[in-house]
Formats: sequence, C-alpha cells, structure tokens
Amino acid sequence: IVKNMDWPGAREIAERLKKALPPGIAEDEKNKQPIPPQVQAQMQQMGQMVDQLTKELNDAHEKIEKNTLELESKERIEMAKQSLAEYKNVSVMGFSGLLMQFAQKHNAKVVMRGLRAVSDFDYEFQLAGMNRKLFPEVESLFLTPAEEFLFISATLVREISVLGGDVSRFVSPYVEKCLREKIKALGG
Repeated sequence: IVKNMDWPGAREIAERLKKALPPGIAEDEKNKQPIPPQVQAQMQQMGQMVDQLTKELNDAHEKIEKNTLELESKERIEMAKQSLAEYKNVSVMGFSGLLMQFAQKHNAKVVMRGLRAVSDFDYEFQLAGMNRKLFPEVESLFLTPAEEFLFISATLVREISVLGGDVSRFVSPYVEKCLREKIKALGG
C-alpha cells in the first residue's frame, strides 16, 4: 500500500510494515475465547498491508475453570492456525509476557489492533501509549471490522455455543467443531 507512494516518510512506513503483530483482542485473551470471524477478516485485511504477519496469542492469563467453555492456549493456537491457514504470510505463535518484549524479540515494528466500538478505542489508546513508552520503535495501527462483524464478540459466540445455538455463521468450521467437542467433553 505505502510502498508505491512517493511522499516524505513513505519509505520509513513501508519498512515498518514489513513485519507486524496483530495481538489477540483483550476480551479473547482474558476469557480464553476462540478466534472470532472479525479477527479472521482483520487478519486478511492486515495481511494485505504487510509482508509478514504473526498472530500471537498470550497465555499470561491462562486459567481453566471446571464446567466453563474456556480454552487452553494450545487449543486457541491450533484453532487460529487452522482458521488462518489460507493466508500464506500469516503465522500463529503463542507467548508469555509483555507484547512489547515479543515484538522486540521478533523485530516487529507495527502492532495491529482491531476496534469494534468506542469502548475498544479507549482501552486500546491507553495501551498504545504505554506500549510506546516501553518500546518507542513500535507503532500501533488500528483497524475497524467490516459492518457484518461489528456485533460479534467471542463471548457471545461462546454463550450461543454453550446454550446449544448454531454458531456456524460466526466461526470457521474447524472452530465450530472444536467448540462442539469441548462442550461435549464438559458434559453439555
């Protein structure tokens, strides 16, 4: 996108966009949610903007409670890998610790974040400011989802799934299968 533009700063931006990290949505990280469709769509959108995109999933909050539909990091990573397999420049990695440490370790210069609502922006704006203090070389890039994904959250998908509803319109077939298996294993 920026590579073909001839204006001051275009080369610097193009260099930063060679490798980027789109972290998990905070809600998904905290609640151990499956990869929702808006994240898949945003990964596709982001993948068109950069040479190499690494979808990372942080396990810092990992806690599995009995009789809940919470997913372990390994499960979420595998779901993300399967859901994003068609995007050849997208990889999926798990990590523990601070995102800025992960970015530094992998030489990423852009952190891409998806925003659904103003409330997302408030949190993400604060987070971007703190991340800039920790690692000033990394920029935050905010993307909004397509209109059809504005109302979807991983929490709603989880609740619909647990209550026996059809979530096939909201997740990939692989994620739907994993959710059904997880619910069955929990006795649902």
